[in-house]
Amino acid sequence: MFVELGIHEDFEPDYELKFIFMKRFFLFSALAVCLALAGCNERQEHSLSSVAQMPVSADTVVPVVELPRKEKLLTADDVTLTKDLLYDTYTLEDTYPYKDTVRSFKWDVIRNCLAYIENMQRDSVQWVVLQNYKNMNREAPLVRNFVRNTYRRVADTLGVERYQSVPLYLPGDTLVPERYGRDGTLACLRGMEGSFDRIFPITLEDEWLVPRRYLKRLDDSTAFNHVVFVDRLDQNITTLERVDKGHWKIRSMNPATTGRHAPPYAQETPLGMYLLQQKKSRMVFLKDGSAATGGYAPYASRFTNGAYIHGVPVNVPRTEMIEYSWSLGTTPRSHMCVRNATSHAKFIFDWAPEERSLVVVIE
Repeated sequence: MFVELGIHEDFEPDYELKFIFMKRFFLFSALAVCLALAGCNERQEHSLSSVAQMPVSADTVVPVVELPRKEKLLTADDVTLTKDLLYDTYTLEDTYPYKDTVRSFKWDVIRNCLAYIENMQRDSVQWVVLQNYKNMNREAPLVRNFVRNTYRRVADTLGVERYQSVPLYLPGDTLVPERYGRDGTLACLRGMEGSFDRIFPITLEDEWLVPRRYLKRLDDSTAFNHVVFVDRLDQNITTLERVDKGHWKIRSMNPATTGRHAPPYAQETPLGMYLLQQKKSRMVFLKDGSAATGGYAPYASRFTNGAYIHGVPVNVPRTEMIEYSWSLGTTPRSHMCVRNATSHAKFIFDWAPEERSLVVVIE
């Protein structure tokens, strides 16, 4: 039995909460693709050595050497999406009404992300994941410039909290970290310097040094062919599976409910790309501000900090699972997690391989 501290899924009220969302998309541009690939895959450029010009007779056979061409990077236009649902309950349309507006699946954004994911896997690299769940690898040191956020917690100036995060150091300065990296962030390993590893996080710019205790190396055979997209603006979730170069199949399209900003306990589901790190058939949570058990969330798949994709939470004293909630696909209501219909959470739990699947949170 697992206990998840600081997460409490209350019974849902009869009214709907209203939130103000930031109007920005989590887009991976072509420039970001090039930067990341340049960081993860240094390619040595071979040039032909200059040779002395020698007279060549008319009957001399000069061999023609074909140099290998670099493979063209995929763009969003190269990515094909085909609907081939493996889970077809509570399925949403591409565009669907919600109250007095229209919501949708952002396929253009998703194609951009999938092109990025394929491009970053073109060459063989050593993948690592940043890990510090519940500070299991030691509380990160204070960064050079820090603030206290609305939760009264220490965070860097970019809003990443110290708790459960990993310290990132600038090359040449391993005394004080510059910023924090979120638990679950994927990176490629570039080298080792003493007790530090030099990494290139796939969603950050530049190289960083990280104490080795905060990194977990993934198997050399790791490939990311399963991706879950969570849209925290339109409150939906879709799963996609790669079947060939540039060809992905849509496996499900469903309503979901993400985390809300409500200090001191509930937090928004953070934007970004994360590794699916851990699974629990029942994730037990505590009541807010208490050591008492509040209930459990079924079929939970953790991707960053205490954020899970899971089914409808079951509050004590009830023990039987709940299949669906009227609040799914409406407004953010959880403590950072992504709520789903319980059968859809089970589908993801069974379908997405641990440490080989990605969760991308957009808006």
